[in-house]
Amino acid sequence: MSTASPSPGPSQRCGPCSPSEGAPSAPEYGCGPSPKSSTTSGTDGKTGIIDGTETRVRRPAAGRKDRDKFISGKNKQNAVKTMVVTDGDGRVLFCSPTKPGSCADITHARQLGLVTLLADGPAVEILANAGYQGLGAQTGGRVITLPHRKFKKNAPDWYEEMHERQRKAHSSRRIRVEHGIAHLKNWRALARHLGRREHISDTVQAIASLLSHQQTADLASARPM
Repeated sequence: MSTASPSPGPSQRCGPCSPSEGAPSAPEYGCGPSPKSSTTSGTDGKTGIIDGTETRVRRPAAGRKDRDKFISGKNKQNAVKTMVVTDGDGRVLFCSPTKPGSCADITHARQLGLVTLLADGPAVEILANAGYQGLGAQTGGRVITLPHRKFKKNAPDWYEEMHERQRKAHSSRRIRVEHGIAHLKNWRALARHLGRREHISDTVQAIASLLSHQQTADLASARPM
């Protein structure tokens, strides 16, 4: 486990895209490429997996404006949130700048421009959890989540069995993004950030860039000559 978080050079990217592949590096996405290049850079060129992850941070001082916006609605802790996109094998393709923990996953995705990029982009599929429900209709079905439950109470047995099969099948395809996030969290700086919150975005993206570079190198070395 390493604790160092060196800043990547201009040539390093968060994802296995090289400049020759035409992946733009927009300033708003820090050291990573845009989500458009990320969603089309998987091993099969068609599938990506998206999820949000949180990093605990220090509580803002008493009396500070917007002190409560860092409280996560999920874990009830002071945290910042980042959006991670991996390919079907769990290799990190994109890691967004951080947002306060109170920001919903779907709001974060919309603010990053994911809806526009997918709606106007190629026909890819992005696997997502229930936190992104609603993006499918806005992106022409490119974002795939579990359908809403038709029966909230007293559901028939056949429906429960069908829904459980769908849930397990979807989760088994999405599990790889959890592996990618786990590799990020192996870095102590992302287990709990004790520094200034203003610097956490740079730290997260630097680590994601280093991890993606390592994963790409491992993939290249594993290919037959």
